[in-house]
Amino acid sequence: DPESGKRIIKNVLGRTQAEVKEKLKVAIAEGQRLDISKTGNYTVASWVRTWYEVYAEPRIRPNTREYYTNYIENHIVPGIGKIMLDKLTTIQIQRFYNNLQKNGRVQRKGYPELKDKSLSPRVVRGVHTLLSNCLDQAVAERLILMNPAQGCKLPKLEKKEMRILPQEKIGMYLAEAERRGLLAAFYLELTTGLRRGELLALLWTDLDADARTISVTKQVNRIKGELVVSPPKTQNSIRTLAIPQQAVDLLVEEHKKHPRNPYMFPSPKTGTMYDPDAFRRTHDKILKAIGAEHVRFHDMRHLFATLSLKNGVDVKTLSGALGHYSAGFTLNTYTHATAQMKQDAADTI
Repeated sequence: DPESGKRIIKNVLGRTQAEVKEKLKVAIAEGQRLDISKTGNYTVASWVRTWYEVYAEPRIRPNTREYYTNYIENHIVPGIGKIMLDKLTTIQIQRFYNNLQKNGRVQRKGYPELKDKSLSPRVVRGVHTLLSNCLDQAVAERLILMNPAQGCKLPKLEKKEMRILPQEKIGMYLAEAERRGLLAAFYLELTTGLRRGELLALLWTDLDADARTISVTKQVNRIKGELVVSPPKTQNSIRTLAIPQQAVDLLVEEHKKHPRNPYMFPSPKTGTMYDPDAFRRTHDKILKAIGAEHVRFHDMRHLFATLSLKNGVDVKTLSGALGHYSAGFTLNTYTHATAQMKQDAADTI
């Protein structure tokens, strides 16, 4: 050890002299590659918290921080936090993932007792992504030789059938929105596919009525009881959208109702930015009023995308409108819609 001057001793065993010599080479190389002064200083819990504070938190969006702290404090620390970082093995992590999948849901205070404690594959994979990134940094700092999470088997994502509002219900949906004084907001959603946070963060300065465009540069989320405005989900989500003339006309009329308010769709109760949860509840009430099956508000974004594809909008243009990072992601997400496009193309040929 260059700092303490003490010899570093490691034993290797093998069936033959050749095998022992090969293992000895590996052991010496490993000893030279590790930072001996730091190995053994961290448990998994202390390292993942250090990694989050130093490397992750300064670089992630506010609403992502909630996911990270939940994964760390409710899953990783209770599950494998006491294990010394340099002793963590692939099989320990695999057992941890398996247990998460079966019994990983956390019982919250004040909520009914959970009957099903299993965690979804999506959450397990989210925990894995965080832990793997954390362990990659430990390798980079020579705290461990290799990332033990790399060899783990992850649960397959469940391919859920996409549910959207039936096309014949759209007119009724918009009529009910108009009755509630919210036609402009819901019409704009159906003609742009904006995420809920993006829609409610819009200001009048984001509208260019002459060019018929909307600038999407921010989103709003409720975090720890407070409305927080932050950059959109990804860099690709910062975009300028073309909107139809009818949407422009509705927005101009909407502006006349509250000309001094900077928000495009202010809360009817407070006059300030519309709470995303309250807006979602309004969407649910509209569906109930028209006798439609429940679909999430986010599914209105899927409805926009599906109808766009079915009506001939090319995938590259749609991908840009949705703020996706690639047309390939859009194609994969909306396979159910593009199947008909393929058939139409075959018939055309």
